[in-house]
Amino acid sequence: MVVIGVDPHKRTHTAVAVDQVGRKLGQVTVTADEAGLLRLWAWAQRFGDRRWAVEDGRGVAGRLVRTLVGMGAAVVWVPPKLMAQCRASARSRGKSDPIDALAIARAALREPDLPAARLDQVALDLRLLTDRRESLVAARTAAISRLRWHLHDLAPGLDAGMRVLTGRRRQLTLVDAVAALPASVRRDIALDVLADITRLTEQIKLIEQRITELVTPIAPTLMAIVGINVLGAAKLIGEVAGITRFRSPAAFAMHTGVAPIPVWSSNKPQYRLNRGGNRQLNTCLHRIALIQLIHHPPAKTFRDNWTANHPTATKKAAIRALKRHLADVIYRALQTDHQHQPATAAA
Repeated sequence: MVVIGVDPHKRTHTAVAVDQVGRKLGQVTVTADEAGLLRLWAWAQRFGDRRWAVEDGRGVAGRLVRTLVGMGAAVVWVPPKLMAQCRASARSRGKSDPIDALAIARAALREPDLPAARLDQVALDLRLLTDRRESLVAARTAAISRLRWHLHDLAPGLDAGMRVLTGRRRQLTLVDAVAALPASVRRDIALDVLADITRLTEQIKLIEQRITELVTPIAPTLMAIVGINVLGAAKLIGEVAGITRFRSPAAFAMHTGVAPIPVWSSNKPQYRLNRGGNRQLNTCLHRIALIQLIHHPPAKTFRDNWTANHPTATKKAAIRALKRHLADVIYRALQTDHQHQPATAAA
């Protein structure tokens, strides 16, 4: 079995092939376009039985991986942190695209259970939509902050009377109030910013409607979990990108960064915070855990029982334990939803 590690970039992709013991067999650098991908595929034909390992770069590796999987290749994602550790442990010094590609291939050899890449168009669409919504929400938040400074200078009472500016009715009311102020450059700018906020709000609502239409039929079990709404389910599905990629709940927990890291020597078990894994998924689990601690009695019971059994542990450790438990719950829910999807949708 030959492993081909690929270090993807915006303009070029560098690939290095290694054998079963990590010896370098060859390397190639191709352009990140259709011609380059075809050249890469032709170059790899000489190695016979092979597996591809690609550094997990969301912005630059998507097209490459979709092309490889579409051609029937077996592809796994290698986290950048794992690649960096493998590169640091090698005898060679320095950093370059060939060195990184070699480290990616050796990391895939060292960790045979890395999550495989899958073609899941629904998950990709949801990830794109959630990313777009988050950028629009951030832009609207920034616009609201700028507007409040203008209102504070124009009429402090308007700013104090409008605590929430995301509703359509409040925006229209504020437009009328600002338009009634004496003409000035600041007033005109405030009206322009208000128009931006209104436009961003409409775009956010449209995206949320599309997300709801995609998520509702495919994630009923997932959304039945306390703390997971349509947007949370969309984020989870988009980041997981196919629950069948993970062989077990433990593998899924490791991918989400909630698997505890053992740090003890002698007979006193101790664990520390796991700073690896997909941080987007980790954030989702943290948010769900906090919501459940407020609104879901079984979560409070789990935390209290865990704290009673670990009297020296901190409150943060108890939340981490709850997140690890939630990873198993979400894994089973995703598996259930996947099994109940129509054959065409599951494919």
